[in-house]
Amino acid sequence: MTLREMQMVAADRLAEVPELREAASRDAALLVMHGLGVGRTELFMRTERVLTDAEVARVSALIERRVGMEPVQYITGEQEFYGMAFRVTRATLIPRPETELLVETVIVRMPGARRIVDVGTGSGAIAVALAHALPGASVMAVDISGAALEVARGNAVLNGVSVEFRLGDLLAGVEQGVDVVVSNPPYIPSVDRDGMHPQVTEFEPAGALFAGVDGLSVYRRLIPQAWEVLRVGGMLAMEIGFGQEEGLRGLMGGWGGVEFLEDLRGVRRVVVGMKEL
Repeated sequence: MTLREMQMVAADRLAEVPELREAASRDAALLVMHGLGVGRTELFMRTERVLTDAEVARVSALIERRVGMEPVQYITGEQEFYGMAFRVTRATLIPRPETELLVETVIVRMPGARRIVDVGTGSGAIAVALAHALPGASVMAVDISGAALEVARGNAVLNGVSVEFRLGDLLAGVEQGVDVVVSNPPYIPSVDRDGMHPQVTEFEPAGALFAGVDGLSVYRRLIPQAWEVLRVGGMLAMEIGFGQEEGLRGLMGGWGGVEFLEDLRGVRRVVVGMKEL
């Protein structure tokens, strides 16, 4: 089987699954490259190269994992975020493009921040992106999962930035005087789980997705904790879910400058608030 034929067979196999049909060619190319350890140039320039039986078997095994709905990012162990490469495992959420709005909000609104704390860091995407964009800031990344922190530490090294990692529950033990608390916490209502795609519910860590019946349980704890550790004039920035604006307005009633920012799809994705006396 040639490289060209392998791509065709892989794409056809993925297209057999209705949910995977739209991205079949793209996913097939990514998995062929990963399975063979080749780049995009070789993929398209050496299409007539004959593959060994071992290479065909290796790629075929990856394709079957995708047919089983395992996300491509977990199969390859990689995801791009904010122009940087990140390693991901099933101990972490897969960083989403919409979360880049959270990073951009902190960079634009608090460019002189000296102390930033990323709560529930997961793969470390937010913390690493902020440490890269704001080299003058001291960035701490907190997570309750030791396995996630190991992934995050590796991503800091991979991207050449310095981040302090701490195992902990939200902001417990974090010293006062922080300029920015930033978080993409669990916010999906548990009642929505049955209606979600199995690609998410069967592979991504539930503890990083679901937050009680209304999805607000983590916010109820995090918001008052952030008030305690932030300096006056400090900012809290959090990613939120669809339809949670009203609930968050109530929880942030004592904060100043509360705003809800829309992502590129017009969904109110980020809430910010300032600690004012």
